[in-house]
Amino acid sequence: MHELAIAESLLEIVLEEGRRHNLQKVNIIRLQIGAMAGVIPEALSFSFEMISRDTIASGASLEIETIPVAARCSSCGEHFDVENLVFLCTRCGKPDLKLISGRELSLVNLEGETRDDDGRD
Repeated sequence: MHELAIAESLLEIVLEEGRRHNLQKVNIIRLQIGAMAGVIPEALSFSFEMISRDTIASGASLEIETIPVAARCSSCGEHFDVENLVFLCTRCGKPDLKLISGRELSLVNLEGETRDDDGRD
């Protein structure tokens, strides 16, 4: 289950950003995950929930936006969303494509609560 490794990396980033921005609690973590990234959102959420216990990210909501697979035909220049994993140009029918999106895995932003300057909650 590579979602656990992704969750561990995500938690490292979240904790580092939490320190940088003096967060006491992280409430929302927004991600963009490509449809072809090979990540099961439910498994990622479950893994993150398990490993984030007893951290500032405990109980944080993962909001995951799935990015569709899009391609550009190298032959005719057509830009289109790939439907049903059919990798043929919708205009000329050729398989000479360059993927534009659909494989990304990005942390978009975090929402949380900051500490007072004197360290009090």
